[in-house]
Amino acid sequence: MAYIKRTLEQSVKNISDDYSCLLLIGPRQVGKTTMLEHLMEGTKRQKVTLDDIEARRLAKSDPALFLELHPAPVLIDEVQYAPELFSYIKIAVDNGAAPGSYWLTGSQAFQLMELAQESLAGRTAIIHMSALSQSELYGDGTTSPLSLSLDSLNRRKEHLGRCSPLEMYERIWNGGMPGHRSGRYRDRDVFYSSYIQSYINRDVSDVIPGVDKLLFADFIRAAACRVGQMLNTHDIAGDVGVSDDTAKRWLQVLEKSEVIFYLRPYSNNLLKRTVKTPKMYFFDTGLVAYLTKYSSSEILMNGAINGAILENYTVAEIRKTWLNSAKESLFHYYRDKDTNEIDMVIEVDGELHPLEIKKSTSPGTELASAFKVLDKGAVPRGSGAIVCLREDLSAVDRTTFILPIWMI
Repeated sequence: MAYIKRTLEQSVKNISDDYSCLLLIGPRQVGKTTMLEHLMEGTKRQKVTLDDIEARRLAKSDPALFLELHPAPVLIDEVQYAPELFSYIKIAVDNGAAPGSYWLTGSQAFQLMELAQESLAGRTAIIHMSALSQSELYGDGTTSPLSLSLDSLNRRKEHLGRCSPLEMYERIWNGGMPGHRSGRYRDRDVFYSSYIQSYINRDVSDVIPGVDKLLFADFIRAAACRVGQMLNTHDIAGDVGVSDDTAKRWLQVLEKSEVIFYLRPYSNNLLKRTVKTPKMYFFDTGLVAYLTKYSSSEILMNGAINGAILENYTVAEIRKTWLNSAKESLFHYYRDKDTNEIDMVIEVDGELHPLEIKKSTSPGTELASAFKVLDKGAVPRGSGAIVCLREDLSAVDRTTFILPIWMI
C-alpha cells in the first residue's frame, strides 16, 4: 500500500511551529491519522489512540495521569472519546508547552470544535481535512485555493492531470477515500459498505443511542439521491418513513460528522428576493455513487444523477482547495424568486466570484448571463467561470472563463 502525499502536510508543519496544540478534524477514514503518523516518522513523538478501551478509560478517569504516561510531543487519536483531557491540555499549554506538543484528531467535528472552543480557545489551531483531492490523486498535490485570475489558472495547468469526460466520471465514481484509492482495500463496494457500517456503529450510535441502524442507512441513501438539490427534509423523511423532526435531527448528525455539507444561499439587503433554503452535498462522490447503486462510471455518466453528482464533485473539489491550504472562504449559491440561479458563489477578498457548473464540453456562453444579477448587491462582482467537461481552458470574455473541472 502506497502512502499518498497530502497537500495539507506543509500547513500542519507550519502551524505546529506556532501552536502548542493542533486539532485535526474531518470525516471518518479520510487519512487524518495516517498523515500525522507519516509526519512523525523519525521524531520522538508517540501515538496513543482512544479507540483502545484501556487508554480511553484512563483518559476519562485520570486525565492527568494519562498525560504523564503519554508525555508531549504526542499524537492523541479519536480524542472525542475523552473530553476530560481538554482541560488538562489547556493547563499544559498555559504552563508553556512547546510548539507542536499536542496533535489531536477526531471524527466528530462539531463536538470537538465545541470542546476546543470551550477549553482551548486561543490555544489550539483547528484544521479541517477531507477526502483526497483530484490534485493529490491525479496531479502533484501542490495546488492552492482556486483563484479565477488568468495567471493563476495557467499555473494550475502545470500541476493537475488532464482528463476526458469519461475519465472525469471515473474519478467521481471511485471517490477520494484513501483506504480504497491507496490500494489497501481494492474492492470499492466492500470498502464503502464497511465504511457505512462503521460510521453508523461508531459515530452515529454514540450520538443517537438505540438508533435503528438499518433505517439510518436507508436515510443516508435517500439523502445521497438528492445531492446538489435544495434541501427538502420532508421528502427525505417520507422516503424512509420517519418524521420531519427525526429527519432534521439525522441530517444534523450527518453534517456534524462532515458526511454532508451545505451551500447556503447568498443574499444581502439589496437582494431581497433570494430563497433561504440551503443546497446539500456529500463530502465524497464515491460514497454517493455507491449509495445510489451505480455499478460503473459509464452507467453513472448517463444516469439520472449525472449532472447533480458532477456538481457535487466540483463543489467539493473547490472546497478542498481551501481546506488543503488550511484557509477559509465563504461559499454560497444564488437563487431568487425570479428564477435566476448561480450554482456557486465564492466570496473572497471583498469580491463575489460566480460559477456555473455544467455537464457539457461546449457550454453556451449564455450560461453566464445570470452572473449579472450579483451586480445589484453591495459586494462587487469579480471574475467568474462556467465550469464544465471541456478539456482546455477558454473564456467568454476577460472576466468569465470556461474552466475544465480537471483544473480545479
